[in-house]
Amino acid sequence: MTEAMRWRKSTYSGGGDGDTCVEIAEAHPRIAIRDSKAPTRATLSVPARSFTAFVESVKRHPQPGA
Repeated sequence: MTEAMRWRKSTYSGGGDGDTCVEIAEAHPRIAIRDSKAPTRATLSVPARSFTAFVESVKRHPQPGA
């Protein structure tokens, strides 16, 4: 039996009821990503190292208005 994933979303996902965001869950050695508005639909899975590199890049180069 597999353990249920613990999904979490960014604390920056404000606005409205907070459902305009993506959620992530650790699925070692990968990170699972899903749309918080449609949590029962398909998820995307990427290597944890790639996801970390993506997040660090976004932090270094934030988009205007973000």
